[in-house]
Amino acid sequence: MEKNKFTLIGDDGKEVEYDVLFTFESDETKKNYIVYTDRTTDENGQIQVYASIYDPENPNSRLEAIETEKEWKVIETILSTLQEEIKKKQEEAGE
Repeated sequence: MEKNKFTLIGDDGKEVEYDVLFTFESDETKKNYIVYTDRTTDENGQIQVYASIYDPENPNSRLEAIETEKEWKVIETILSTLQEEIKKKQEEAGE
């Protein structure tokens, strides 16, 4: 397994390779999260991004579903902040 990639078995039994976008531990929920993509796009042309709870101490642990609205809000806030930072850097580089 490459450092920033991992493979999961999809619902159809096929292996799907994912790129890790970032991981973080939430002070609020005291859980570790992994945010990743399979590089596919949705109907609006946006790259599909997924998030799960994971155990950083065990590389073979199962990814757990995020079940609470509170957890999704934490992840959405981080994603929005990162998107703004990337956008700002791109604008600065273009000037």
